[in-house]
Amino acid sequence: MERKFNKQPKLHVKTGDTVKVLSGDDKGKTGKILSVELQKNRAIVEGLNMVTKHVKPTAANPQGGIEKKEAPIHVSNLMLVDPKTGEATRTGRKRGENGKLVRYSKKTGEVING
Repeated sequence: MERKFNKQPKLHVKTGDTVKVLSGDDKGKTGKILSVELQKNRAIVEGLNMVTKHVKPTAANPQGGIEKKEAPIHVSNLMLVDPKTGEATRTGRKRGENGKLVRYSKKTGEVING
């Protein structure tokens, strides 16, 4: 029987995680991940990497105008913030007590829920 491999990459961050930005204009800031694009290895972080977008008038928005919205950031520029210590930490994967893979903090060694 042939083994089937998961085509999508496993990332060190998930939706809902609190992350710290390592590089770019928002370096050093922290925020919560709103969504993750697996194919592009990018994540949208709440309140960070804001861009201005010019919007044409539509029936729903007759005024149009300029909007500010979050743009995706590459996940290599993000580091997970450990919920217990509040510091940025690298993550690893290991088998949990129920046999499933769980993420853990390399700094403290504790399992990260989520």
